[in-house]
Amino acid sequence: MLAQEKKRVTNTRIMFVLGAATILVFSALQSEINFLTLFQKSGNMVEYIQSYFPPDFSDWKIYLEDTIITISMGLWGTILAAIFAVPFSILASENMSPIWIVQPIRRILDAMRAINEVVFALIFVVAVGLGPFAGVLALFVHTAGTLGKLFSEAVESIEPGPVEGIRATGASKIQEIIFGVIPQVMPLWTSFVLYRFESNVRSASVLGIVGAGGIGVSLYQSFGSFLYQKVCAILIILILATSIIDLLSAKLRNWLV
Repeated sequence: MLAQEKKRVTNTRIMFVLGAATILVFSALQSEINFLTLFQKSGNMVEYIQSYFPPDFSDWKIYLEDTIITISMGLWGTILAAIFAVPFSILASENMSPIWIVQPIRRILDAMRAINEVVFALIFVVAVGLGPFAGVLALFVHTAGTLGKLFSEAVESIEPGPVEGIRATGASKIQEIIFGVIPQVMPLWTSFVLYRFESNVRSASVLGIVGAGGIGVSLYQSFGSFLYQKVCAILIILILATSIIDLLSAKLRNWLV
């Protein structure tokens, strides 16, 4: 009996490995992955990269202003998304809401994060016009879907004891959430928000390509004019800004968590 069980488990593992290998090979073919071509064309890549140097910082003031706009877009997109995600994450948690509410809310969150920020930016540029506000709205919608899912998973992982203890005192549902749920999930929620802020700053730098403001506008114009030395300057400023944000986020995370 034990030998048959071991054989069944072994066969299952073999089938799993074969299935996974088949999926990997199929996806590699669909993605047209060819590392040999990468090495064969490496000479062209080196020549192309050389055209980026030395970086041209002649318009650094414009780039700095655009970078500040980009960071502001990422900040407000994240703040609005976090505010939205808090109630929706509670509604999407099976241990806090009935299933007939959980499933529709989860599908809404799925739809929000399934569509890329650039697509949302194109929609909002038509709705509110060119500029950073369209970018903020695009980041808000996509990030709200992502944070809503992450927040709800954190809520579903809480210890039920504190919530049950508060419920035993005759507390309302809102009081259970405020005093029993949020204190347990706040450290995780904070980490998720800070990480998404960093990600949104990077995403915001691309949204300008479709007219949603920020450093992406200058980046797109420089690429379009083949001014690769200016592109290099913009990328350096973006890297520095992202590094500073990462350091500040780490300190803030340690302080809050």
